[in-house]
Amino acid sequence: MAETLQFKTELKQLLQLIIHSLYSHKDIFLRELISNASDAVDRVRFQSLTDGSVVEGDSNWKIKLIPDAANRTLTIRDNGVGMSRETIVEHLGTIARSGTREFLDSLKAADAKERPEMIGQFGVGFYASFMVADKVTVVSRMAGKPEDGVRWESAGQGDFTIEPCEKAARGTDITLHLREDCAEYLDSFTLRTLIKKYSDFVEHPIVLDVEKDGTTSEETLNARKAIWLRPRHEITEDEHAAFYKHLAHDTNNPLRTIHYKAEGNIEFKALLYIPGHKPFDLMFGESKKGLHLYIQRVFILDDCETLLPKYLRFVRGVVDSPDLPLNVSRELLQQSAPLEKIKSNLTTKVLATLEELKQKDIEKYTSFYREMGVYLREGAYQDYENKKKLADLLLFESTKTDAGKYTTLADYVDRMPGEQTEIYYLGGDGREMLEQSPLLESFKAKGWEVLLLIDPSDEFVIGSLHAYNEKVLKPIDQVASDSSGVSDEAKVRYQPLCAYLKEKLPEIAEARLTNRLKDSAVCLVAGEHAMTASMERMMRRFRQDGEMPESKRVLEVNPEHPLVQAVQALLAKDRGDARLEVAARLLYDQAVILEGSKMKEPLSFAKRLNEMLLRETQRG
Repeated sequence: MAETLQFKTELKQLLQLIIHSLYSHKDIFLRELISNASDAVDRVRFQSLTDGSVVEGDSNWKIKLIPDAANRTLTIRDNGVGMSRETIVEHLGTIARSGTREFLDSLKAADAKERPEMIGQFGVGFYASFMVADKVTVVSRMAGKPEDGVRWESAGQGDFTIEPCEKAARGTDITLHLREDCAEYLDSFTLRTLIKKYSDFVEHPIVLDVEKDGTTSEETLNARKAIWLRPRHEITEDEHAAFYKHLAHDTNNPLRTIHYKAEGNIEFKALLYIPGHKPFDLMFGESKKGLHLYIQRVFILDDCETLLPKYLRFVRGVVDSPDLPLNVSRELLQQSAPLEKIKSNLTTKVLATLEELKQKDIEKYTSFYREMGVYLREGAYQDYENKKKLADLLLFESTKTDAGKYTTLADYVDRMPGEQTEIYYLGGDGREMLEQSPLLESFKAKGWEVLLLIDPSDEFVIGSLHAYNEKVLKPIDQVASDSSGVSDEAKVRYQPLCAYLKEKLPEIAEARLTNRLKDSAVCLVAGEHAMTASMERMMRRFRQDGEMPESKRVLEVNPEHPLVQAVQALLAKDRGDARLEVAARLLYDQAVILEGSKMKEPLSFAKRLNEMLLRETQRG
C-alpha cells in the first residue's frame, strides 16, 4: 500500500521556484540525471571489487534512455547500486547539500529573470526533473537485495508517495512524465545532441534503442573517452571545456587547464581545471568535494580530499594512478602514503600554474584572486611547506595603488627606497577609513608605501608570514621600541602631560610622545607585542559569545600639535583646571574614532563636545 509523505520545507520552496518559473537552461535536467546514474554505477562497480554478489550476473554497466512518445515519458535507467526505501526517502525527500538555506534565499532575492539562469547553471540534481516533468516516478532496488524494490512518485507539489514493488534488475528507473511543451526530449536527435554536449565523457555507455532494417539494437550515444589518458596535444580546447563543464556542472570555460603526467616513484596522470569563479558548492558553505580519483580507469572516489590540500578545494579534475591498490577501503585509501606523494606533486603544479598566470596576465589573475583569494590566504596561513609560493600569490591594496587595484609583496619590495628596511601594513574595515588614519602621516611624508589590509583574513596571513624576502612585516599601529626622533627637551617638558593623561585615562596602558604624527594631535597604537585594534575587533566578531578582554592601548601624543601645546600650557598653569580633564577625554575620544573602533560612551562624548562648543561660543 502506498504511503504519502511530505517534502522537507526547503525542498518545497525550491520545487515551487522550479515549477513556477521559466528556464533558459532546462536542458541540464538530463545532465543531472545521467550524472546521478553514472555515480550509482560507479558505486556498485566499486563494491563488486570486494563483494562479487552485488553484480547479480550483470556486469554490463550502462545507462539507458527510453523515450515513449505514446505516453509522453522519458525513462533514464541504470544498473547501478540502487536505493532502498530508507535511502530513497532520505535522498529524494530533502536536499542533502550544505548551504541550502542560503541558496534558496539568493534565489528569492534575485530578479525573476535571473532565477532561471541560476538554477539552470548550477542544477539541483534529481530535482531538475521538475523543470520538464509534471510528474516523476522512480522505481529502484538495491544491489544484492532482490526482494526490496521500492516505487516513489511525486508531482512536485509538496508531497510524494512511496510503496514496495517488484523489480527484477538492480538499479534505478526514473520516468519523467513530460509536460506538453517538453515533448522535444522524446526526439532521438535531441537526446543525441544533449548527450554529446553534456555527457560525452561519462565512462559508462549511455544507450538508446534504435530501429534499423526492422531490427532493434542499442546505440551508444557518448564517446566514453578517458580524456585524461589521451596525449595532451590530441585534446582540443572545446573538449577540455566540455569535460570541465561535465565535472564542475559549470556553464563557463575553465580559467586554466593542467594536463600532467608523473613518472618515477609513483606514476599517475592528472587533468585539473582552475575555474575563473567560485564553484557553486563553495558559495553557500563548505564543500567536501575533491578531485575524482580513478585507479586504472576504475572510478574510486569523487570526493578524494587527500589529493589536494583543503585550501585548493576550488580545483576540479581527475587523477588516475595504476600504483594504488584497488582492494582497499576508501577510508584507508585516503590515508595512504602514495596519495601524499601525489598531493605534494599536484600542489606544486597548481601553485606554479597560478604563478605563471600572475606573471603573464595580471588582469585575469586579479579577477581570479577576487573570487578565490580567500582560499590562497587560508593556504598562506596554514601551509608552512609552501608558504613562500603562496606569499608570492597574495595581492594587497596599498597607499601606492588606486582603490580596487592591487600589488604583490614582490613589487612592494622592488619599490622600497634604500633606507626602508621593513614592509609596513595597516589593517582596518575599509580603504576609505584606513586612508584617513593619522598613522599614515609620517609614511606619506617620507614617501614610504603601506599595505592596506581591508580583508578580514589579511592580518592573520601577514602575521603568519612574519617576513618576506628577509624583510620583516610590521604593523604601523603598534608602538615602537623607543621614542626615537623626539628630543630630550620635549620628553622632559611633556612628561607631566603624559603622566596626567595616564592618570585620567584608565583605558590606556601609557601616554608617550611620538614623532610619527604630522597633522594629528594623538593616535592609539597597540603595545609592542599586543594585538592590533583591527585584529582585536575581528577576533571579537569571531567569538561566538562576543566576549573578549579588551587590551589597553598606548596613547601617542604629538608635541608639535598646537592643541597638545595648549593643553600642556594649561596644565603647567593650573593642574586643577576643570577643562583639563575634558580635554584629556576629548583627545582620547578622537583617537578612538580615528582608530576605527567603536566608542563606548558616545553620549558622554557628545555632552563633552557640546559643553566645550557652548563655552567657546559664549566667550565670543
